[in-house]
Amino acid sequence: MADTIEKNVTRGGQFLVKETKCEDVFTPEDFSEEQLMMRDSVKEFVDKELWAHKDRFEKKDYAYTEASMRKAGELGLLGVAVPEEYGGLGMGFVSTMLVCDYISGATGSFSTAFGAHTGIGTMPITLYGTEEQKKKYVPKLATGEWFGAYCLTEPGAGSDANSGKTKAVLSEDGKYYSITGQKMWISNAGFCSVFIVFARIGDDKNITGFIVENDPSNGISMNEEEHKLGIRASSTRQVFFNDTKVPVENMLSERGNGFKIAMNALNVGRIKLAAACLDAQRRVTSNAVKYANERIQFNTAISSFGAIRSKLAEMATNAYAGESASYRAAKDIEDRIAAREAEGTSHQEAELKGVEEYAIECSILKVAVSEDVQSCADEGIQIFGGMGFSEDTPMESAWRDARIARIYEGTNEINRMLSVGMLIKKAMKGHVDLLGPAMKVQEELMGIPSFDTPDFSELFAEEKGIIANLKKVFLMVAGSAVQKYGPDLDSHQQLLMAASDILIEVYMAESTILRTEKLAKNQGEAKVQEQIAMAKLYLYKAVDIVNSRGKEGIISFAEGDEQRMMLMGLKRFTKYTNNPNVVALRETITSKLVAENEYCF
Repeated sequence: MADTIEKNVTRGGQFLVKETKCEDVFTPEDFSEEQLMMRDSVKEFVDKELWAHKDRFEKKDYAYTEASMRKAGELGLLGVAVPEEYGGLGMGFVSTMLVCDYISGATGSFSTAFGAHTGIGTMPITLYGTEEQKKKYVPKLATGEWFGAYCLTEPGAGSDANSGKTKAVLSEDGKYYSITGQKMWISNAGFCSVFIVFARIGDDKNITGFIVENDPSNGISMNEEEHKLGIRASSTRQVFFNDTKVPVENMLSERGNGFKIAMNALNVGRIKLAAACLDAQRRVTSNAVKYANERIQFNTAISSFGAIRSKLAEMATNAYAGESASYRAAKDIEDRIAAREAEGTSHQEAELKGVEEYAIECSILKVAVSEDVQSCADEGIQIFGGMGFSEDTPMESAWRDARIARIYEGTNEINRMLSVGMLIKKAMKGHVDLLGPAMKVQEELMGIPSFDTPDFSELFAEEKGIIANLKKVFLMVAGSAVQKYGPDLDSHQQLLMAASDILIEVYMAESTILRTEKLAKNQGEAKVQEQIAMAKLYLYKAVDIVNSRGKEGIISFAEGDEQRMMLMGLKRFTKYTNNPNVVALRETITSKLVAENEYCF
């Protein structure tokens, strides 16, 4: 079965060693009519119910968050990823990403409630639950009759999720478990009906998952709402379990399988979190453009000033890159799920394995897009000037809400190390051939470079050559590090972080180039000059990051002749034949934004 899938669908992480054709990537321009209708209905809901009442979320109106979630449930938006037989819409992975994207742009309070409920609150039951568990709980969760929450983090167990101290003790008659322990940072705790709780049975190496109904008379109590920097109307509480009785049939999956459930739930959560940061960037950019067009200083709209135009171009470019990479990965996951189902695998197993296959891309996207949304909101404040710092404009709340995205679903530091670590593990299992390409790079470094000038007449010919070279930088740095440190590489975190930044930039830049190349082929280059400019601008910035992080890695672990040879290779692999006119690229992008008075790509 795996062989058949291998022929049809690229494996996770293979983008690094296989050339991808633009025709083989899915882009936002490929949305179906049904998907566009779904997007428009979600936008209508957000504008009417969320954006128009943004002040209520900022004033910690938890009841309004709950009421908005109920309305989303009535519209079917809480059940987009739930199979039809359990009361959901049974949509494909791309469509579920699309809903998560457009429902999340108005306020982080609602998007956190939505993500916690649909993702880590509902999904573990749909993917790991027994038929009886799914029939009992999922229909209520899909319609918003009930809400879900996820209890993993503890005071002493954050990033080290498997170190939790919450205990589950089997009763003498074997009919129920008694759960005792403390959980913290539990989203939706204040209004949820059911918890997914992780606890340890005896001295088990791994934790176990349980479905626990929220009944205060059953030893469940909570602290008051947490006072947070952002996502102010997202209910976040500590939850205490004191001999809470849970029937044995409410164990989720098997004993000791909780850590696996938690990690797989986080993989889905990571790519969905990237999606949840996209519309926020579009809205912040649109608001910044509108303000810049309206704000007059020195008798001129500030949108005509180069310093402002530069910011707007970078904000739009990062949003465009985030869209490009997120939907590329989402379709890869969807295709992988479909291929496994076609081979006779159950939907549950196919979805689990499909997402797990692209765990590297999920971590890359989580890091890249969460950092871009923070940067976007920060520049939004700067464009608004003093007004940006005021609660009277939406910028300061966007900035505060964006900050959590770099922390939850695994911190960005954890995800950086995971992305490289998972790639190396895949290589060791033979799922991705890194060794062959890494050896070729070493041979190339030892050889005499070609001084021929390639033919760059085709669109993106030089840029695609540069992407191929950036992949060589990763193989050079990571390959040498693996050779030097072997299994001890995990303990060299700063080196892993540098390698991860190279990996991230390769995936994001390539996705942006491929989307734009496909667009140019379908619509003609003349009609997509701004997108071409964004793709080139993103790559230019990526090359700088790869150069900087590559150098840091090389001079930190290589010495003497090896260091000199690798630095020469780095210089060769990050060199343009024709440097882009960066200011002209930004001008092209901003002229379109200013003319359209919004993010328009």
